[in-house]
Amino acid sequence: MYNELSYPGTPQLKTRVDILISNGDAAIVSILMDTPEFSFYSKLTTSPDEGHIIIGKGEAAAVALASTSGGTVASNNLKDVAAYVSELNLRHITTGDILIKALEASLITEDDGNITWSAMLAKKRKIGAASFSEYLHAHKE
Repeated sequence: MYNELSYPGTPQLKTRVDILISNGDAAIVSILMDTPEFSFYSKLTTSPDEGHIIIGKGEAAAVALASTSGGTVASNNLKDVAAYVSELNLRHITTGDILIKALEASLITEDDGNITWSAMLAKKRKIGAASFSEYLHAHKE
């Protein structure tokens, strides 16, 4: 989850996320033991079907929850999730897509997007552009 200390200068962003959660536009969801979500999550992280690779816990959680609840997989790790998104006919969105939607809805500024983008790059995330501004301009055309 968002941490104000991770993104200096943007305390309003956490407030806006909190508002999305309180309005029901976003949710924090847990995967409980002895549920279909947990069974699928365990399979993806320990013993996937033949022809599939073991995927990370975050991607597995996203795929398991989206597949059992009709949700959307939010992941930049296309290598791990692409097969499941295709096979299970899941909706998929990346951080760049989310930031563009948030910008269009006036939930963030372009500067907020660039701060988030820089923090992701600092964590060695592969997100396809040097800045959110660059990503934004490439996807507006």
